[in-house]
Amino acid sequence: MSKLWGSRFEKTTDALADQFSYSIGYDYRLAIYDIIGSIAHAKMLAKCKIISTKDSAKIVAGLKKIGQQIEKGSFKFDPKAEDVHTNIQSALKKIIGEAADKLHTARSRNDLIVLDIKMFCMHELTNTVELVTQLQKSILAFAEKNKDVIIPAYTHLQSAQVVLLAHHMLAYVEMLERDKTRLEDAFIRTDSMPLGSCALSGTTLPTDRHFVAHQLGFTHTTDNSIDSVSDRDFIIEFLSTLAILGVHASRMAEDLILWATQEFNLVDIDWALCTGSSIMPHKKNPDILELIRGESATLISNLNQVLILMKGLPLTYNRDMQLDKPPLFESVDKTKLILQLLAKTFATLKVNSLTRERIQNEAFFTVDIMEYLIKKGVSYREAHDTVGRIVKGCLDQGKQIADLSKSELKKFHPKLEEDVKKLLNAKVSVKIKQSFGSTNPILVDAQLKNWGKKLK
Repeated sequence: MSKLWGSRFEKTTDALADQFSYSIGYDYRLAIYDIIGSIAHAKMLAKCKIISTKDSAKIVAGLKKIGQQIEKGSFKFDPKAEDVHTNIQSALKKIIGEAADKLHTARSRNDLIVLDIKMFCMHELTNTVELVTQLQKSILAFAEKNKDVIIPAYTHLQSAQVVLLAHHMLAYVEMLERDKTRLEDAFIRTDSMPLGSCALSGTTLPTDRHFVAHQLGFTHTTDNSIDSVSDRDFIIEFLSTLAILGVHASRMAEDLILWATQEFNLVDIDWALCTGSSIMPHKKNPDILELIRGESATLISNLNQVLILMKGLPLTYNRDMQLDKPPLFESVDKTKLILQLLAKTFATLKVNSLTRERIQNEAFFTVDIMEYLIKKGVSYREAHDTVGRIVKGCLDQGKQIADLSKSELKKFHPKLEEDVKKLLNAKVSVKIKQSFGSTNPILVDAQLKNWGKKLK
């Protein structure tokens, strides 16, 4: 297959060099965007009288035919073609003849590839936002179903206080909402049309780039032709949002992996999302969640790969930049799978009945006792020290706080009364929380309702 630039060269490129440099093995995924962008470009060329209306119509008809083949999966990509643009250009010429040679007027592969990737990113940013929303809905449904369940919460992976399970789930929803806003922000900065910048300096031909932008649904047209062909910030930003999203997915997966162990025994993961052991018949391993946790590293490394790729490149276009696509495609594909699998996980997740036994430990309520004293005018420091002495005394004597008599309580502090024992209860502990955003059941229920409305 002839190259778009071959006329200048005295001999063909080395076969090994071709094998090393060709990008058709992965950028074929941009073919449909290449078609859409080329149709808009051909219409613009006719509008501006750069080519005839007849030639433009032939080009558009030929491109639509190729586009239909691509959508049906019947288009044959030539592995010997240099890239997706060459593939389509050659196919077009076979269909319509010499008129195809006019399509590349007033553009370069430099600006065309940026257009293709931007359209791909805008499409996938929108898709990813929708998948994040579906995951949020799945988590919210699980929270609603279990909104009266109380679980231990941890700091330093040590038992800390009790919270509503729904409150913990809403933390995931909040994390994902930030991910959505980052994706939406990335869309805004991707939404600028670069085609017509040509190689780097623009063209002497009387083109109308704003017409092309309007045809393709872009809100803006890029202002600087040099920046247009050299910019890959939008890819880096997309990969960055996916990396952060991956970290959030990994943390969710880690929680569920821990909660499903016999030691924690809080939840049961559906069998369809687990695997067994080749040697231990009793095992039920949360492999899918472990792989989600593991693939978050891939999302981070793909971001790093493109950052490192771009950091030393001078303006404008350099061939290195074709290597931005494999990490982009991989991160997009893996993120979509991760989001769908997590949504299925929460849709089928079960809470173990033994969870109630995990919240009987009086240590969960020490902060509530401390605040009981603060409400009676005791300073924070004194209250903290008092409860510390109570805990130490009970541990030393092998007693529970609930076993202490009124006189024993008074020895620790004169303002302690027997009514403090009412605080040694998980339901009471969550109910007496007052601060906005806390685990109070009334506040959590209001948040569940708010998110239910928002996610519609």
